[in-house]
Amino acid sequence: MKRRIAALGLALLLAACASPNAPRVRSAADPGADFSQVHSYSWLGKPDGASPEMQQAIVQGIDTRLQARGWRLVAANGDVHVDAHVSTTERERFNNGRTSRPGYLGWGGFGPPPPNSPPPPDETVDVGTLVVDMFNGTTRREMWRGTASSVVNPDPARMNATLQAALDRMFTGFPPGK
Repeated sequence: MKRRIAALGLALLLAACASPNAPRVRSAADPGADFSQVHSYSWLGKPDGASPEMQQAIVQGIDTRLQARGWRLVAANGDVHVDAHVSTTERERFNNGRTSRPGYLGWGGFGPPPPNSPPPPDETVDVGTLVVDMFNGTTRREMWRGTASSVVNPDPARMNATLQAALDRMFTGFPPGK
């Protein structure tokens, strides 16, 4: 019984530590793609839609992860062609009154909001999305796609940390089938 309570407490602690701004990451591979024959890659172009610093961080991050898997970067005509795109959109973050209000800690911080208080205002946030595509160098058929999206942080150091975390998750289990 004590182990169950301890396990439940640990699960709740981990869930509480998870950041709501953590990047959402997805990847998909062509089931017919054979990654066992891939030994080199080349870039189709630098990631568009990002600042020069972010472009460099994206390219270096992807290069590091692919080279760690034994792939070699070549100037042109690699076994795989890599392409990356960045886009930013504005999204409304609706605060419907269920979020906590600063300064109210009734019932140990878990109580209801103060009576007759207005809900916190809605806010607009920028959401950045990174899309990484890999194409077969011979057939030009898409082999793999990874996407990551997160709220854009104005602090460059935090944004770089978010990017690296997203790339780590994106390339977990890559290449497929190995």
